Amino acid sequence: MARAQGPIEQLIRTRVADHPDATWLKWKDEEFSWAQVLSHSQRAANGLLELGVRPGERVALMMANRPEFLWVHFGILLIGAHSVPVNISQRGRTLAYILADCDATAVVFQEDLREAVLGVRDEVPTLRHLVVADGPVGGGVDWDLERLLSADDREPDVDVEEGATGGVGMMYTSGTTGPPKGVVATNYDLTPLVKLLESSGVQAGETMYTGLPLFHGNALLASAIGSIFLDAKLALAPRFTASGLFDQCRRYDAVEFNALGGMISILLKQPPRPDDRDHPVRTVLSAGCPPDRWREFEERFGVKIIEWFGMVDAPGILLNDEGKVGSMGKSGISGVEFRVVGDDDQPLPPGQIGELVFRHPMGQLTHYHKLSEATEAAYRGGWFHSGDLAEVDDEGFFYYKGRKKESMRRLGENISAWEIETVLNAHPAVLDSAAHAVQSELGEDEVKVCIVVRPGEQPAPEQILDFCVDKMARHAIPRYVEFVDELPKTATERNQYATLKARGLTPETWDREQVGYQLKRPERTKA
Repeated sequence: MARAQGPIEQLIRTRVADHPDATWLKWKDEEFSWAQVLSHSQRAANGLLELGVRPGERVALMMANRPEFLWVHFGILLIGAHSVPVNISQRGRTLAYILADCDATAVVFQEDLREAVLGVRDEVPTLRHLVVADGPVGGGVDWDLERLLSADDREPDVDVEEGATGGVGMMYTSGTTGPPKGVVATNYDLTPLVKLLESSGVQAGETMYTGLPLFHGNALLASAIGSIFLDAKLALAPRFTASGLFDQCRRYDAVEFNALGGMISILLKQPPRPDDRDHPVRTVLSAGCPPDRWREFEERFGVKIIEWFGMVDAPGILLNDEGKVGSMGKSGISGVEFRVVGDDDQPLPPGQIGELVFRHPMGQLTHYHKLSEATEAAYRGGWFHSGDLAEVDDEGFFYYKGRKKESMRRLGENISAWEIETVLNAHPAVLDSAAHAVQSELGEDEVKVCIVVRPGEQPAPEQILDFCVDKMARHAIPRYVEFVDELPKTATERNQYATLKARGLTPETWDREQVGYQLKRPERTKA
């Protein structure tokens, strides 16, 4: 029988041949060698075959960070099946939608998700097998994870056509503005990602760290699979923790970690420590570093920020390894072209905001599962439409300007949530914020912000708006302010705007028009 020969499987076998006893994975107080990685992955592969999973079928993974997630994921690849990592926070109709949409034949899940998975089983016609981690079998659950991983650690006896898998079968978009879309990524080109990782300066044998969830593309592709490409080690934490991140990097001697969304600001708002620069980290691969926090972060922690842009939806990255503060980077990595276009899909000149689009030299490499119209719309004209707003400068550096669907329109002007949140998050009393539209009685939008304040702080809404006056366009200054204990987030620390919009105005929402607050006059710059 032919063996699966995707790039990840090949690399794992190569690492075993080159240095079987060298460590790849660090998890809590354990270390796993390359030989153990292959052994555990083969056990998972043979267990899946014994369970009844066949090449080409899809297996959903619903587990938090743990080594077994990786063993099962690699085992799925080894038998030519397709792994579908699923956010463990999904429940009810959305979970049923994802499992049915991807035609899952099996789900491997952790015990605390038993009720959620069993509750939607009848809504997933293709689902034949359930495997639980850390829980009992029975009641609709076929096997436990221990049994799955107790199979023989030999090459699986399965006929699999050769071909690249891209390291994952299908990943679902966050669904912050609508139903999640399944991105079929079996032909995903990882070359641009490898170029990004090489820019980090991580050398073979050094350690990369992540506490981001493996069911998301950043941790699974950029950190886990990325470390395999670099022949580096991976230190995996159960979750992201701001207070303990650098301690974990010290513990595991990690020279790099990835940052997403508001992580940079959250880390900066941790109390200063004498050992803030006493750690092995050299590089932070960041997606979404606030421009006003960039240098402060580098100087406080003694690291270099490399900013980048990429999407699970289609392969291609922008890379800024030149330290251009605020920029996502330049186009052209691995031949992928980026541009900024208007609503007519025509290129815009430098300095004008439009939608960020890009195209791969190999053409279309992904599609949205069962969504041919959405796929055609995204790839219209041969360019993938990201849904992100951006502008480019005269030197070819691109700058992020928010999500197109998260924009608001007030007084005839378009406003992005990003431009408001970037200002608010710089307020010394603000820990985090989210801006969203509230329907106006005049037909356009009004702007509402939800704010999480730092411990011990009690800013008044008027103070928040006073802070905004000189820092954003006047039409963007919010009308509504609400202080909240926490913001609804995706697993990658992105605001869930659909949830906030559904909440709308509440009895706790402060309305500047209702109380008669008048915006201050902006300060004039002296000539």
